[in-house]
Amino acid sequence: MDIDAAGTMQRKDPAALRWKAPVAMVLVQLFQTGLVLLSKVVIGHGMFVFALVTYRSAFGAAFLLPLALICEGGKWREIDWRASRWIIFNAFIGYAVPINLYYNGLRDTTSSYAIVFLNIIPLITFILSLVFRLERLKFATVAGPLKIVGVLASVGGTMLITFYKGKALHLWNSILQHHKDEQTEVASNHLRGTILLAASSFAYACWYLIQSKVHKVYPYKYWSSMATCLVGGFMTALAGIVLRRDRDAWKLGWNLNLLTVVYSGALATAGKYSLNSWAVAKKGPAYPPMFSPLSVVFTVVLGSILLGDSITVGSLLGTTMVIAGLYVFLWAKSKDAAGNE
Repeated sequence: MDIDAAGTMQRKDPAALRWKAPVAMVLVQLFQTGLVLLSKVVIGHGMFVFALVTYRSAFGAAFLLPLALICEGGKWREIDWRASRWIIFNAFIGYAVPINLYYNGLRDTTSSYAIVFLNIIPLITFILSLVFRLERLKFATVAGPLKIVGVLASVGGTMLITFYKGKALHLWNSILQHHKDEQTEVASNHLRGTILLAASSFAYACWYLIQSKVHKVYPYKYWSSMATCLVGGFMTALAGIVLRRDRDAWKLGWNLNLLTVVYSGALATAGKYSLNSWAVAKKGPAYPPMFSPLSVVFTVVLGSILLGDSITVGSLLGTTMVIAGLYVFLWAKSKDAAGNE
């Protein structure tokens, strides 16, 4: 039973929660898929990566500001020097570095390939947690060995996608068929893209460890996220100005570049964050990551249909291994968490 603002008792509707939570998580993965596909197109057509990240950060902060004001009021006044240091560090390691690395890796590869690296971040985080002794493996339980199986399957799937192509499967014609030749040219430096994407995933994994410290010194998620967007965007802008002072590289017109920036801030930042926070509050922290493999499926299918990305036997087998490994890992993780309660 819940009490509403008028003081009346209302009964929770578990049936509604059962479908609202999965729908919200499917939307999050669609937001992520749209972000990767749009970003691939605009970067492939020459948009300066640092400009994209800078404008994305500004729009993301603008869309997060109302949420921070509504949900956390004037808690920004509690940002002291200690919290500021951790937010700045978080903005560099967990925001500016991984996003810029990811977009550059996306430029050198394909959307369906790059999305896989976002889905192995929980596994890298787990490995780092073991290294820094933030988590322990319990081999006496079923969950312990299954975590290892999940990690090995996902890493093996990623390596399979990287080093084995196999036969190309021509399942359908691309809607944007004329883009196919451009896509092949953009995705020519596969090795460099793989290194950048792997480095991005490592930095994202470090963000989870740093974020836990940020929450301890400043537990207001919306304000800290908005501050991280602003500081990370400022860092990116400074680096971008040093690299390219051409004003044309920073121009935004009424075109797909502007749509991508607004989409990134509204849906892929504020919308995604809000839905994830709601799901964590309702279903627990292990719930949202369970749906992350859907973004791989969505991106592989839509990337092939819309952009003409190749689907090969290797990519299908590797993607299947990544998804299966991630589900095994998250299932074992949830069992382990339930055992500790």
